[in-house]
Amino acid sequence: MAGGGLHFKAVGRLNWWEARAAIWRGRDKANRHFNFDFTAVHVLGTLTLAAQLVLLVVLLGRDRMRVFPWFTLSMALTVVRLLASRLLYGRMAPITMSEIFLTLAVIEALVCIAVAIELARRAFVGASRTAWLIGTVFLLGAGGAVVYAWSPWPAWSTFASGGTLGTLRLIPLVAQKLDLIFDVFTIGLCLLVILFGRRFGAGWRSHVQQILIGLSTASIAQMAVRGIWQSIAAHAVPHTQAEYEHVIGLQEKLYNGNSVVFVAVMVWWIVCLWINEPGSDASTPVVVANAPVEVAGPAVLTESSEGGDA
Repeated sequence: MAGGGLHFKAVGRLNWWEARAAIWRGRDKANRHFNFDFTAVHVLGTLTLAAQLVLLVVLLGRDRMRVFPWFTLSMALTVVRLLASRLLYGRMAPITMSEIFLTLAVIEALVCIAVAIELARRAFVGASRTAWLIGTVFLLGAGGAVVYAWSPWPAWSTFASGGTLGTLRLIPLVAQKLDLIFDVFTIGLCLLVILFGRRFGAGWRSHVQQILIGLSTASIAQMAVRGIWQSIAAHAVPHTQAEYEHVIGLQEKLYNGNSVVFVAVMVWWIVCLWINEPGSDASTPVVVANAPVEVAGPAVLTESSEGGDA
């Protein structure tokens, strides 16, 4: 019983990617009764990868990458991380694989911060310096307060051991806090764009606001899942194997629900970014490089020459 409680506490400290990997390793008992070899996690993972690939095609094919380069890069990094988790899991040493995925997580979190800055600049073109200062202070203050109060910070002695173990303990904390800052920043920025974006050309049908609506929806879902799971991990103390499996089942359902929201956000982005913004130059005729050029016939040349002689 004590061993089960300690094991559960260790699971409660798992970060997002380790928890997803734990779910990938099992929990397919219910599907065996239907002779179905794919779990809900496999299906949602496949749908997520397919939606991200389609979104990249839309971003490249509709020339949205030129307008939103950091957003496109963030989607590409997400695809790389998902493909790497599929291809490398179980084929590399655990320490090496952890270093790779944690490094990718930090890079992706930094790119997401750049995405938020990119969208803010696009949404509030022409805003005064005072408005920028007020908005920045508001968003950074809200993000810092949430990051500070979200969960207890581990003691510095946890990371002071140095070496690979200390680094592997520090990197997940950095990635988690950066993700949390991005989530809070995105939600606050979306509210500001909805309230004031129309004055600066970022109305309802603008791609900036549509991207922010998707990002804020995904951020709200992710923060809700993290908060609920942290509450469960902090208060639940299973005493039997059945109770432990019940808690892990709740974790799987929470993460699957978050994956469904993320797939819906992907579909939202695909549809919105495929459609041109109102007032865009979509009706401008496209000039083909090697298109044949019509040459005026002899009659036209004759008439023009006669007109010139007259």
